[in-house]
Amino acid sequence: MNRQRIFTGSLWEPVVGYCRAIRIGNRIEVAGTTAMKDGEVVGVGNAYEQTKFILATIEKALNDLNATMLHVVRTRMFVTDISKWEEIGKAHGEFFKHIQPVATMVEVKALIDPRLLIEVEVEAIVD
Repeated sequence: MNRQRIFTGSLWEPVVGYCRAIRIGNRIEVAGTTAMKDGEVVGVGNAYEQTKFILATIEKALNDLNATMLHVVRTRMFVTDISKWEEIGKAHGEFFKHIQPVATMVEVKALIDPRLLIEVEVEAIVD
């Protein structure tokens, strides 16, 4: 099958060997996405702002693969402080309130930068 890949130009993509998103047929997988822009953390200390930034980044990757947030069927959220679930949930709801994909949120010990509070990955199916 044909693979369409989206790259963000991140320093780490060629080093680690990954892309932001990949589409194979009608399935799209978006890699774990954090609130990083040009090597800097966006929304330091603010889980809501980080989540909004991440979901906007994911939305752009989906759009680049001829899909929208309406096609998302699953989100996975990895958070460093589960007590911030309401802030994260509020931002998630702003993007997915009417779409309602299945969602998972788990607390993890740490992300790649200690200022990052959340990482999100999604799966989408284009029907």
